[in-house]
Amino acid sequence: MKVAILGYGNLGRGIESAIRQNDDMELVAFFTRRAPETLKTQTAGVPVYSVSDIEKHGDEIDMLFICGGSATDLPKQTPEYAKFCNVIDSFDTHAKIPEHFENVDKAAKENGHIAMISCGWDPGMFSLNRLYANCILPEGNDYTFWGKGVSQGHSDAIRRIDGVKDGKQYTIPVPEALEAVRNGENPTLSTRQKHTRECFVVAEEGADLARIEREIKTMPNYFDEYDTTVHFINEEELKANHSGIPHGGFVFRTGVTGLNKEHKHVIEYSLKLDSNPEFTASVIVAYARAAVRMNKEGQTGCKTVFDVPPAYLSRLDGAELRAHLL
Repeated sequence: MKVAILGYGNLGRGIESAIRQNDDMELVAFFTRRAPETLKTQTAGVPVYSVSDIEKHGDEIDMLFICGGSATDLPKQTPEYAKFCNVIDSFDTHAKIPEHFENVDKAAKENGHIAMISCGWDPGMFSLNRLYANCILPEGNDYTFWGKGVSQGHSDAIRRIDGVKDGKQYTIPVPEALEAVRNGENPTLSTRQKHTRECFVVAEEGADLARIEREIKTMPNYFDEYDTTVHFINEEELKANHSGIPHGGFVFRTGVTGLNKEHKHVIEYSLKLDSNPEFTASVIVAYARAAVRMNKEGQTGCKTVFDVPPAYLSRLDGAELRAHLL
C-alpha cells in the first residue's frame, strides 16, 4: 500500500521509521506546512510537498498519516483531508473523541473514504484492554495509571511560564495505589492519590525560582490537583538525563465470578516504552493496514480501534495466524 505522512515532528519521524519495518507499505510522499525545500527527512527519494497539494495527490495515496496535535491541528485536519483520501490520526483528547468522530465520519462517508481516529496506546491499546476486561468481568472496577513517563503537554505548559528556558515533566504512579489495585483491594482513589508529578526546570538567568515553582504547583488543569516536585537544573543536565521521551502505564480490571461472587480476579496490562512517539507510530501503522483493507471491502466513514478485527492488523493470513499465534 502507498502511504504518505503529513507533519514531521516526533510522531511523523516515528511513522517514517515504523514504515521501514512493514514491507507491505511504500512511503510515497511527505506533506508539510513548512516550505517543502526546508524539510530534511531520513528517507531518500521521497518527495516533499506542500500541505496544499494533498487534494492533488489524494488518488495516489492509500493512507495518509496525519501527525498533528490534538489541541488545534487534528480537529481541523482529519475531517478536511478525509475528503481526499483515507486518513489516520492519534487524536487523544478523550472528552472530545465523540465530537471528533462525528465530524470525521461525515467527511469520510461523503467522499467514500475510511478514517481511523485515536490510534496509539491511550487511546488505542489501553482502550482495547479496558473493553476486553469489562466484557470478561462485568462486575468490577477499572483503573488506569500513566507513567513513569514524560508528558509532552505538561512539559510544554512548564516552558510557557515566564522565566523558564526549558523543562520536562514526568507523570509517576503512586506505588502504594498501584499495589493496592494489583492486590485486588479495590481502593477508591482521588486524582492526587493515583499520580505524582516531577518537574525538571532550566530557568533563565536571574529568574525568580520561588515564583516559577509556585506557578507550576498551582497551575489549574495541570498541576494543582497533584503532589508536584520541582527541581531546578542546568541545560547540560537536562540534555544529559532528560532528553528522551519515555512513557508507559497500566490498565487494571478487578472483578468477581462465582454464584456467590466468591472468586476475585485481577486483569493487568502494562507498557514500558523507551519512546512514546515511536511506539505510538507503530500502533498507527498497524491500524493503517487494517483500515486500507476495510476500505477495499467497501467500508467508509470513521472508525476506532473498537471496529477493527484483530486479524486485519497483521501481514500474516488467517492460516498463518492460526498456526503460530492462536
